[in-house]
Amino acid sequence: MTEATAPNDGPLTGVRVVELAGIGPGPFAAMLLGDLGADVVRVDRPGGPGLGIDPARDVTNRNKRSVVVDLKTPEGAARVLDLAERADILIEGYRPGVAERLGVGPEDCRARNPRLVYGRMTGWGQTGPLADRAGHDIGYIAVTGALGMTGEPGRPPAAPANLLGDYAGGSLYLVVGVLAALHHARATGAGQVVDAAIVDGTAHLTAMIHGMLAAGAWQDRRGANLLDGGCPYYGTYGTADGGHMAVGALEPRFYAEFLRLLDLTGLEGAHADVARWPELRARVAERFASRTRDEWTAVFEGTDACVAPVLSLREAPHHPHLAARSTFTDHAGITQPAPAPRFSATPATVRTGPARPGADTEDVARDWGVPGLVSPPSNP
Repeated sequence: MTEATAPNDGPLTGVRVVELAGIGPGPFAAMLLGDLGADVVRVDRPGGPGLGIDPARDVTNRNKRSVVVDLKTPEGAARVLDLAERADILIEGYRPGVAERLGVGPEDCRARNPRLVYGRMTGWGQTGPLADRAGHDIGYIAVTGALGMTGEPGRPPAAPANLLGDYAGGSLYLVVGVLAALHHARATGAGQVVDAAIVDGTAHLTAMIHGMLAAGAWQDRRGANLLDGGCPYYGTYGTADGGHMAVGALEPRFYAEFLRLLDLTGLEGAHADVARWPELRARVAERFASRTRDEWTAVFEGTDACVAPVLSLREAPHHPHLAARSTFTDHAGITQPAPAPRFSATPATVRTGPARPGADTEDVARDWGVPGLVSPPSNP
């Protein structure tokens, strides 16, 4: 038994996943499955994906093994079908129709393995007027209304990196989808295709906001609502040293504690009076600007005022709470987020560092019973 399939490596131990190499949300989804214990084999293309990232530091390829296959050759397609025959899940992130043209589409794969769950990761989805168009995270979240909610009023929307679309609306919905389909396949013996479109997932994430909009509790404009920075006790403020503090003192008792620790008086009823929000914001901003981020962090430490320092990526692993929980881990010299969520009986771990393209071909050929990965198929 190999390291990648050893027991007690997570709740998905024994599940086999084929990932057809791509960029962004597909690799992240496969990483998450690998973190949870699945044996993920990444099928890399000759020459790599062309992102310019050192493969040794691409943590989205941790807990995987890699083989290199040229899918533009008949032999390459045959090798992928051999893997698909032995897999539980296959993930691809091509534009619609590309996998079919390469000979590794859903029908090709499921003809060899009717139980296979075939996960398709795209921005626009498999159907619709934009299905064949190129795109990136920012465009996908733009048309769903999600991007329009971020940032200050009167200024362009703020791009939230590619976390909201690619990874929240894309990767996580793909993982939920393939695991649900896997449950169905194991109960019925029938696999299926999972169409995970970033536009669908991101739109789904806005469900609560749409409910508030319908109820008249949300204005359809930026920076005018309780949770979008419009509210002065739910947002961020600058400090004397150029840092920032994040405030989420929504409930009355938390708001009262917030005012007490800021030493602000005469504002007890201002949270419920929108007309007083400008005054409240100005006085809160003035107070935060009087001390450094670390000084305010000490003031709010151990309280229920719901205030926290805004940390950078390099600072976050050293936050006392995150450090105590080992929310980040160091593996192979790289500080990175630890697997999440946590399981009491089958804990997930970072078992291996980023898979180097083609480095695991012999091991996968042996473990999966696909000798053609290391030797050309014999002529009939």
